[in-house]
Amino acid sequence: MNIVYASNDGYVRHLAVSMLSLFDRNRRAREILVYVISMGISGENQEKLQSIAAQYGRTLRFVELENVEGQFDYKIHTGGFDVSTMARLFLGSFLPPGVDRVLYLDCDTVVAQPLWALWRTDLQGHMLGAVMEPTIYEAVKQEIGLRPKDFYVNAGVLLIDLKRWRRSGAEERFLDFYREKGGNLFACDQDILNGVLRGDILPLPPKYNFFPNYRYFGYRDLVKHAPSYAAVSETEFQESKRHPVIIHYAGDERPWIAGSRNHYRKPYEHYLAMTPWAGTPKEKGREKYMFLYHMMEYATVVCPGFRWLISRHFGMRAVNARGKKSK
Repeated sequence: MNIVYASNDGYVRHLAVSMLSLFDRNRRAREILVYVISMGISGENQEKLQSIAAQYGRTLRFVELENVEGQFDYKIHTGGFDVSTMARLFLGSFLPPGVDRVLYLDCDTVVAQPLWALWRTDLQGHMLGAVMEPTIYEAVKQEIGLRPKDFYVNAGVLLIDLKRWRRSGAEERFLDFYREKGGNLFACDQDILNGVLRGDILPLPPKYNFFPNYRYFGYRDLVKHAPSYAAVSETEFQESKRHPVIIHYAGDERPWIAGSRNHYRKPYEHYLAMTPWAGTPKEKGREKYMFLYHMMEYATVVCPGFRWLISRHFGMRAVNARGKKSK
């Protein structure tokens, strides 16, 4: 398996947790080669990461990228997202020519089960496989040219046919698309991938990129909000809640924040304790917000309309704010 991460020094602790969980849950895999697109990861932290790989007899290679913004010949606005996420768009250039298939993972993921079935997934001629994100705002889809019936995927877990990616000139298409949008989109590279590769993405089962807050959503409510999500069966959705393969700590209720009551926080805490960053204190100062956020999660179960109302209000404020910035 060829696994790819992208990180800077500020996220290296979470990268370590994700990578260790990958190795631990895939001990039987014959080969795991990890590439880290590094944006300034210090030598000391690189050595710590190498020690984790050595512990499991795995190979870890760093690809240093000093300035991802230098890949663009126009000004870009990431709207609060770390610019390191944009490295996903250039994997075909950053990785060796002989690497034809990769599994990209965000650093804020934990691998909870073996990935062999995911790695062997037949992409059926598509350029990449990814998991649908049914809670995305309709305005975001409209901005990138998606119709209401089109699905939208999350870019935290991507199974990529990198050979076809290179042949199709995908990276040039990404740059052109983002230029047309003024270098500013709500979810940056994720929106670019969805806009450019529409029709060339294979939807993967939700267990391969499970958001903890989806535990509180009902299947029918998600399908009502995003009819394209009906391609996922209710059985698949319930299975992802009980036995996620990859947990993606997206959203506000992250396990490294003090006061977080994330139902799936234990796998992160378990693997953190096995890394050189064991004992790192949780980030303080948001305890009250964490409590209120978790109460909203419970409210989602009994009154999903309330959750959609809150999400739409604050989410659209963010969408509109980024739109004004680009103008």
